[in-house]
Amino acid sequence: MSESVHHATLAEPLTLRRGPAWPNRLALAPLTNKQSQRDGALSDDEQRWLVRRAEGGFGVVMTAAAYVSVEGKAWEGQLGVHDDAMLPGLTQLATAIRAAGAVSSVQLHHGGRRADAHVSGQPLVAPWNDAKYAARALTVPEIEHVVDAFIGGAVRAQEAGFDGAEIHGAHGYLIAQFLDTRMNHRTDRYGGSLENRYRMMREIVSGIREATSPDFQVGLRLSPERYGIHLEDAQAIVGWALECGDLDYVDISLWDAFKAPHGDDSGDRLLIDEFTSIPRGETRLTVAGKITGAADATWCLDRGADAVFVGTGAILAHDFARQAIADEAYRHPEQPVTREHLREQAVGEAFVDYLATGWSDFVI
Repeated sequence: MSESVHHATLAEPLTLRRGPAWPNRLALAPLTNKQSQRDGALSDDEQRWLVRRAEGGFGVVMTAAAYVSVEGKAWEGQLGVHDDAMLPGLTQLATAIRAAGAVSSVQLHHGGRRADAHVSGQPLVAPWNDAKYAARALTVPEIEHVVDAFIGGAVRAQEAGFDGAEIHGAHGYLIAQFLDTRMNHRTDRYGGSLENRYRMMREIVSGIREATSPDFQVGLRLSPERYGIHLEDAQAIVGWALECGDLDYVDISLWDAFKAPHGDDSGDRLLIDEFTSIPRGETRLTVAGKITGAADATWCLDRGADAVFVGTGAILAHDFARQAIADEAYRHPEQPVTREHLREQAVGEAFVDYLATGWSDFVI
């Protein structure tokens, strides 16, 4: 549990080490929506989707994972922060989110071996030569180039007027691939030991902090287990992230906030507790995973989280945050829902199609 005995309410603002306070404890999770234009530029549908969540009461509105370099592009319709040509759309989005009352953030992403060469037109790269994905190992100068690309993406986000950026270090994408105990056996400074495996992530964090203004918020999303990451390693990485001083928050993507650690059937432990118990100083700790309503979100705060990122609930109800704050019994609409319901929630056609084909229980 957190060292703090105070348990916040959903409506309570959250101050961070830098930048604006979050108006409440509910944030829009960075959700793949496939609504961007082919070149990575923002579309009207994507802006509408995000701004409606700001209007719906979310304290923080974050973009989907946005690729920082072309070879890291992982799906059709992915947002880009890789080039200055993206700035007009990004600036328009940041301005609209702020006008709607939310703190704005861009999630910075590189797919690594999980990018899509057919979409990017570039060969796949990874920390190691990977025959299964037809990916080749990055050289040290190429790793340094990727670090610079993440920094460049954050600088563009700041230039566009966003309040902050989140580094995507979770879900088996490039940064998480470097953390993979099973596969990252590089013999240079980016592989082998835990310190070497998270070196690139540390360089991205410190590089962004150095290149952006003192009031630009920087977060880091991490997976707590699986993807070749042992729980003990994840705890050590989160411990570093919370104490390094360059980050304003660390976001733990639990998939299910109420689950036990993977492989632990004792029923005595909860995965969330393994991280809320780590001393965090001034850095905030946020969580995500199957938050279906107000009670779930409040439970996470009571377990020691500082704020909660909401995914599915935000798709099903653009005003999930407002309703959850107003009614402690509020739960998001039951799945599946109709296409028309999603359209009413400002979910564009490309996003609706993605939900209909990617999940069996989302769209009627």
